[in-house]
Amino acid sequence: MSGVKISDLAISFAGNTVIAGLNLEVHEGEFLVLLGPSGCGKSTLLHSIAGLIDVSGGRIDIGGEDMTWAEPSERGIGMVFQSYALYPNMSVEGNMSFGLKVAGVKKDEIRRRVAEAAALLQLQPLLSRKPSQLSGGQRQRVAIGRALVRQAGIFLFDEPLSNLDAKLRAELRHELKLLHRKLGATMIYVTHDQTEAMTLASRIVVMKSGVIQQIGAPTEVYEKPANRFVAGFLGATAMNFVSGQVRGGRFEGALSVDLSSYAGKPQEGQQVVLGLRPENLSLDPHGPWEAQLQLLEPMGSHHVAWLRLADGSELSAILPAGSAVPPEGPVRIAADLNALSLFDATSEHRV
Repeated sequence: MSGVKISDLAISFAGNTVIAGLNLEVHEGEFLVLLGPSGCGKSTLLHSIAGLIDVSGGRIDIGGEDMTWAEPSERGIGMVFQSYALYPNMSVEGNMSFGLKVAGVKKDEIRRRVAEAAALLQLQPLLSRKPSQLSGGQRQRVAIGRALVRQAGIFLFDEPLSNLDAKLRAELRHELKLLHRKLGATMIYVTHDQTEAMTLASRIVVMKSGVIQQIGAPTEVYEKPANRFVAGFLGATAMNFVSGQVRGGRFEGALSVDLSSYAGKPQEGQQVVLGLRPENLSLDPHGPWEAQLQLLEPMGSHHVAWLRLADGSELSAILPAGSAVPPEGPVRIAADLNALSLFDATSEHRV
């Protein structure tokens, strides 16, 4: 196993700065997920660790050694790309063993490593097949196996599941999680899918425009987002936001909310944005606020209720399946105030 330490990293393309002054430490044996929208710099950061692109400044240490300018083959990494990048004329076994043959590894050792990786990934019955005879999930497992046989200190994954359908993505997420537990290896994984990040990560690094917004365990990042961007990016149904002002220890806007139990320290008169996750809102005939139920979306395991406040603000609430839901029209709503977030209206940082 190896850890990674990135210090003051800078990366530019054609005079355009993509990453500037980035610092990050990846601990040995952890599953770190780089999460963010397209173009935020997460794949660029991963490729710089792999040595696939040159950096403009800073330093990359892998396993305690300076690898900033080392060749990819010298970095002790295994990489899995979004595209499977398999050799179509080679069998599964040939694809998994090719890199080892080029590196001059002995035949007996190659056979042993391929057999071990194939057993881990349940590829034994497929070793003689060509990529064209495999499903998308099987091809991606072969690509993972090709990285595993290198017995690298670090494994890098660049959106490896994005080309798969929803069912296969869920299956391979489960397999990757189990694989990490079996190997105990350091894994760095890039995705824009917050479900992948939440289910796979030991820690999540949320990025925007080449800048790290927050680093933390999945529950920490989800429940206490550092700023409004993180709050809005995480969540299958996005966090609700309501603008207002702090007055007399209360949030006053389209909702009036007692802030006495809030852990932060909002200032009197401060312009803020209140954030509530949909699962922390409920329909309650005795609730403190009135809203209009606009639409109910059945989702199988739950319903999503879309609500409109008097000022036109729209909220969503996640209701358990089987809940007694009134017809569209006026309803009363309540919230778990222990789960609310407040963000400064100007800086958008958590208050």
